[in-house]
Amino acid sequence: MFVVALLADTIRIPPPLLSRPTLTSVQSEIDRRYPNRVLGDVGLVVCPYGPPLDVGDGLLVPGDGGAHHQVVFRCVVFRPFVEEVLVGVVTESHPRGLRISVGGFFENVFVPAYWMLNPSRYEEGRGVWVWTPTYDDEEEDMEGGAAVKSEEGVEASADATDDAEGEEGENRFEIEIGAEIRFKVKAVNFTRITTTMKGVQATTTTTAHASDRAFGLNSRDGGSDRGSSSSSNGEGDAKLPPTATENGNGPDGGRAEEEEDSDAPVRRRSSSADLSDAGNRPAPMQIVGSICEDGLGLTSWWRGEDEDGEDGEEDGDGEKG
Repeated sequence: MFVVALLADTIRIPPPLLSRPTLTSVQSEIDRRYPNRVLGDVGLVVCPYGPPLDVGDGLLVPGDGGAHHQVVFRCVVFRPFVEEVLVGVVTESHPRGLRISVGGFFENVFVPAYWMLNPSRYEEGRGVWVWTPTYDDEEEDMEGGAAVKSEEGVEASADATDDAEGEEGENRFEIEIGAEIRFKVKAVNFTRITTTMKGVQATTTTTAHASDRAFGLNSRDGGSDRGSSSSSNGEGDAKLPPTATENGNGPDGGRAEEEEDSDAPVRRRSSSADLSDAGNRPAPMQIVGSICEDGLGLTSWWRGEDEDGEDGEEDGDGEKG
């Protein structure tokens, strides 16, 4: 979730700080400029990590009283990796999915409707998502035969369309606002907004898994996506390792299938979008999550009786103390 990133930048020391030691002035400028800032394809900067590693000589620019130094430094960055499991708090619920806050400092986590636990539905009246598993009924009637199971499936689908108040005997797990939720990272999107002659343009770079078809990625057709992708400012991004075909190893070598079936993260640059008439601009960094697996969802769903008993004992000991 948190990584240490090596950065290099030109730091300007304003004239009032020239009387201080250079290292102190550079450190104060880094502390002022970088925390709580999203860097494209890097992540959300939390804080600097240690003193600067290298500070170049100061350069003077005509018409500017400040000194410009080439500085190499490190920062602690919030950048979850794909398939990482995180815990957050539900802040918003709507038919398109859930909005989650992580740690109280990052709120651009979105769980779309197609990444919900199945079967789930959104109740307009209460404004919450509800997971209604039917595994208990299936286990009880396994000995009843296929006919009984088919009838129960029809009844379950009919009950799913009814209101929550009229349902009896149904397993209901509501995702309430403010509840603690566990989710898995499926993609990390970085959006860069630029102003051009055509208007306001947004360029999004997505880091997702090769097997995630929800983002249009295909491990067998994604040869073009595995190459280098250019960013919006014209600079080349880091290249991924070449595929088996580029290495000259065909199917006979046995490496092509291994490369195609690998689950290594794939980076892809989407086309630019015109935001001239858009009221809300996308966030510079967004995480797409999923709760469509066992163990994911509200943490209270998967808490056993033993854990609840231990929590109660700890609370009792605390009150006695």
